[in-house]
Formats: sequence, structure tokens, C-alpha cells
Amino acid sequence: MSSEPVVVDGVLHLTIATAAAGTSLDFDLINAGTAALRSLGDEVGAILITGAGANFCAGGNVRHFAGADDRGAFLHELATQLHDFVRALTAAPVPVVAAVHGWAAGAGMSLVCAADIAIGGPSTQMRPAYPGIGFTPDGGMSWSLPRIVGAARAREILLTDAVIGAEQAERLGLLSRIVPDEEIRTEALRVATGFTTGPRAAYTAMKKLLAQSPTATLDQQLDAERDSIAAAANSSTGREGVDAFVAKRKPDYRGVN
Repeated sequence: MSSEPVVVDGVLHLTIATAAAGTSLDFDLINAGTAALRSLGDEVGAILITGAGANFCAGGNVRHFAGADDRGAFLHELATQLHDFVRALTAAPVPVVAAVHGWAAGAGMSLVCAADIAIGGPSTQMRPAYPGIGFTPDGGMSWSLPRIVGAARAREILLTDAVIGAEQAERLGLLSRIVPDEEIRTEALRVATGFTTGPRAAYTAMKKLLAQSPTATLDQQLDAERDSIAAAANSSTGREGVDAFVAKRKPDYRGVN
């Protein structure tokens, strides 16, 4: 399959790194992915992020950093492009699934943190990698990591440049589950494809609730949940779900989302 963004059976496939340059972040693909995310059509019911090569993503291309005339300006531009991608990915109204094979380091780890569901294998490893070259995080890691693992654990992971194996990543919530290495892509695609025939409007509303919860009070979140479930009950998606349950049949969400 091409490394360029492509929609197959309702799943938008986004490749973020290839075997070239040691599976470092490919900004041609990142920028193409941003464009694809900003123009999502109704045919897209899920997003799959993966790497092509031995790793999910080994982080930024440090050799390119070293060769820049003005390293600060160069990194500012790369971070801007990456953050445009992260913003578009986070704003996507459909579930985001990451197939995390091999290493997810630096920005690669940041993108794992940005996914809704991350599937890894026994050989999956993560590492912030920024302290090793005297850099600070990008890709939203300083925001997302504390929300996934807690503030104290995030400080330890970032400051010590911890290498996190698959089992620890699963315990911390960085990985949703572990499958055999040779099944990572297949399982991630299966999960993503499953969302395409589900209640898409409900998934969108769930993502909205989850996104606002960190800064909402309990009272605010309860009100938001009340309003959301009431809106769902009157939506075509909600009506189909309830009617199917009562009729003891499988709901058919095609054409109602």
C-alpha cells in the first residue's frame, strides 16, 4: 500500500515514517496527512496511523537538525508542521488507532499519546528521547503524557528519558493492548475498520466529552453528559440503536450517522 494518505473501506491510512532515514518522522507524509485530516469526508469512519519499516517512528531526523544553518529556525518550522498535524488529528471526529510496532521515540511517542487506541506488541518500546540530544518535548507530549500516566510519572519518564517496554506501556495506559508482533498492523486495522460500521455520531460525541473533561468540573461534565445523551436519543443514530435493541436485531448505522 502507498505511504501517501489513502482511504480504504472507510479507514484513512496515515503513514508517518518510512524505512528511509531510519524510520524518522517523514514531514512530506506528515504534511500530506494534515491536508487529508483537514478535508475528511463522510466516507471516513476511522483513522489508522502506522509506520512503514522496522519501527512505528524513531523520532526526528537528528542528522537533518545538525545540518541546518539555523537550527532554532529549522526546529521551529518542523515543530509547527508537526503541531498542525497533531491539532488536525486531535480535532478529527472519528476514532484514531495507532499500530505501534518497534520503536516509538520522540515525536513518535508523542503521536502514540495522541491516538485514541494504540495497539503494540512484545517488541514495542517507547522513549521520549529528547534529553539525549538536549531538546525539550514536542508533538504535545508534555500535555498528553501527564494526562495518561499522571503528573509524577510523566516527570520521571521525561526527565530520566526512560525506555518503556511493551508490558509497562500497557500498564501505564500508553498502549491499549499487546498482540503478537506480526499481528499489530492486522489487529489495529481490524479495530479501526470496526468503527466504520458503528454509531459514528456517538463516537464523535464521546470524543468531545472526553476532550473537555480534563478542564471541566464534575457539575459541568454531568450537564454536558445529560445534554449529549438527550441529543443522542433524538438522533437518527440513537433511534436506530434503541429500535434495533428492542427488535432484537443488529443495528444498521449505514446512512443514519
